[in-house]
Amino acid sequence: MTREVYALGQHISMSAHKARRVIDQIRGRSYEETLMILELMPYRACYPIFKLVYSAAANASINMGSNEANLVISKAEVNQGTIVKRLKPRARGRSFAIQKPTCHITIVMKDISLSGYIDTDSITWSQNPKRKKKDTTMSYYNMYSNSNGGTWDKK
Repeated sequence: MTREVYALGQHISMSAHKARRVIDQIRGRSYEETLMILELMPYRACYPIFKLVYSAAANASINMGSNEANLVISKAEVNQGTIVKRLKPRARGRSFAIQKPTCHITIVMKDISLSGYIDTDSITWSQNPKRKKKDTTMSYYNMYSNSNGGTWDKK
């Protein structure tokens, strides 16, 4: 049984760079937190990404029977799609080429109750002595829980 579900949006008419600006904000967050962030961000890219996140959550609840409170965005990526080319009429009978970029957005969600994530409430860094790069191990922080004080208990 697979533990991940995904939603794929292809040929969305916007630049991949503009969609990545929004995707970078929601990667690794929980489902409810992602919906709140996408509703409040002022970018045009938020609406198609919102629809994809909602669709991926619906796929998880129908196909795996998982609860939406346990869903986390494990992978979110934006790839450049085809460029639609149009001609715009200009002065003196000439035409000007207009390029309309498209992108493909993939949202992958994982149910944390099935996969056994470890809650360390932070991102831990581990150094491998043989490699010069740092390896990262990401864990997810639940900001709504009342254990450890929680975010909302601060005055």
